[in-house]
Amino acid sequence: MQTYTLVQGDSAPQIKATITRFDTGAAVDFSGGSARMRFRKKGAAALIATLNAADLGTNFANGIAIFSFSDTDLAELDAGYYEGEIEITYSTGLKETIFDVQNYQLRRDF
Repeated sequence: MQTYTLVQGDSAPQIKATITRFDTGAAVDFSGGSARMRFRKKGAAALIATLNAADLGTNFANGIAIFSFSDTDLAELDAGYYEGEIEITYSTGLKETIFDVQNYQLRRDF
């Protein structure tokens, strides 16, 4: 499983997730809906942030969610390991959570 890296003090990192169906590999169309990532310290119960993906044109129709950490103060977080969970809300109001949890490592800035 991949670990994404972040650096304390950065104010513009982004994560791009392409959401596909496991059985067919087809992109999940959640246009008219939303996607969010809940972010927390690895193994903790309390959330640090909820990142909302922005639909830039046809991203959601093509299964693409871009999450920006610009509203999350990475300077305030301890170096260490974190995890994120992606949840999609379709235009119908139905929700689907991506089973795989994303892993993150935050390192200290120089």
